[in-house]
Amino acid sequence: MIDARQLLLEAEERLAAAGVPTPRTDAELLLAHALGVERSRVGVLVALGERVDPGRFDDLLELRADRVPLQHLTGRAGFRALDLHVGPGVFVPRPETETVAELAVVAACAVPSPVVVDLCTGSGAIALAVATEVPGARVHAVELDPMAHEWARRNVQEIAPDVDLRRGDAATAFPDLDGAVDVVVSNPPYVPPGAVPVDAEVARHDPEVALYGLGDDGLLVPRRVVASAARLLKPGGYAVVEHAEVQEAAARAMFGGRDWTDVRSHRDLTGRPRSTSARRR
Repeated sequence: MIDARQLLLEAEERLAAAGVPTPRTDAELLLAHALGVERSRVGVLVALGERVDPGRFDDLLELRADRVPLQHLTGRAGFRALDLHVGPGVFVPRPETETVAELAVVAACAVPSPVVVDLCTGSGAIALAVATEVPGARVHAVELDPMAHEWARRNVQEIAPDVDLRRGDAATAFPDLDGAVDVVVSNPPYVPPGAVPVDAEVARHDPEVALYGLGDDGLLVPRRVVASAARLLKPGGYAVVEHAEVQEAAARAMFGGRDWTDVRSHRDLTGRPRSTSARRR
């Protein structure tokens, strides 16, 4: 048995030395996972000076210090109000994508019984956010990669079984919904070829198919997503697509054709331009 406070202090120092950006938070979450309790309980144990049996904690710390994503170690990722299953083979949803989901939720809420399509759904995060936050929404989602699709299937089955999840290419998905959709939302791969993500967790562990958008600028897949959105949406329907902050101008250009109007850039919570929306003309 080890003093919980000392255990956490040493763990925090170890993770900080390894370059983990949030060492205290990660240490608390990993200890909670090792003990099989909520993170709030760890705070109580520390405050009371309790001694604990750390179990697998040291092994988890070693993996996290090697920059294995925290979410792969706990098997869970928070996204808005959701607690998603994640792991190797699926892109871990990020906070910036929560603002993209918010735009889709607001647009869907403005329509009675909205039909919403999530292209490149990954873990199912955006689709499930819409399904759980928009009453009466009919949500459809598609994912090409088989491993990611399996994670999405698990999340859909647990959280919102009525979501229509399919495996397929976003460029050709849902021909049965052509012209019948109110909102199309997507967090597609958009990293340019040759660019290496800064975070080790992303570069080493996120699947390449979820990162690299192909083409010279990384926007080949997003352009296909926009073309699908034009096919799927009703007149006046809303599309929103996530992209990198340096791709703002190029993303606006994707919506520059005669199919689109009311093109707008949107910033995430840090003030960076991370998504672009438009209306189907």
